[in-house]
Amino acid sequence: MSTMAFQFKADPDAASPLYMQLAHKLAQAIRQGEYHADEALPSERVLSETLELSRVTARKAIDRLVEQGLIIRKRGSGNYIAPKLEQPLSRLTSFSEELHQRGFKPSSRWLTRGFTPAAPDEQLSLGLGTGERVARLERLRLADSVVMNYEVTVMPEAVLPDPQAVQASLYEHLATLGVAPVRALQHIRAINADSKLAGLLEVPVGQAVLFITRVGYLESGHAVELTHSYCRSDYYDFVAEMRREA
Repeated sequence: MSTMAFQFKADPDAASPLYMQLAHKLAQAIRQGEYHADEALPSERVLSETLELSRVTARKAIDRLVEQGLIIRKRGSGNYIAPKLEQPLSRLTSFSEELHQRGFKPSSRWLTRGFTPAAPDEQLSLGLGTGERVARLERLRLADSVVMNYEVTVMPEAVLPDPQAVQASLYEHLATLGVAPVRALQHIRAINADSKLAGLLEVPVGQAVLFITRVGYLESGHAVELTHSYCRSDYYDFVAEMRREA
């Protein structure tokens, strides 16, 4: 969307300050798809000159959108529209599938791909015995080069005998092996990022993130996947449709 196409007229009777009115109008344009993920937003200077506003007003409006997670500031480059992933809770899909469906480019930054002894909670979730090994996949998940979440997946060695063979999509790889989960139980809660997690997700220490635990099952009911995901709350919306019983 060009700057000239963006229309803004201040409401002198509004109770909210001018920068809040501008931030609201920009946020509305972003949510309506007039800007696209990773698209550069006009600079504060261009906004102020085009809309005949002060630089301070434009800067405070942009600051507000950064706080809301709608815009990312890239030092030396400018302001960009942040990716936003609206993920329904009614169907089981992979991270890559969800991003492809929404026009984002998914990628992974691998941290670990190997085998480790199963921890007690992993033994319990996956029905493993003491001493059994699991394939451990630890990675950062990105959308259009922006870190969206930090993910740790463990699977029984018998299910995933070669973790190094997993490339872009774990579920696509599991499908080729005939062991892709067909249903999953997922628990979501909020936690505050410690220094390690904040560094991985590129957020301030203490920022709230969504901690998601998922156990994936085969048609037989056998658990084959335990995934812990730490998702940036400013980039994720989880949506559930509910119906009231008659």
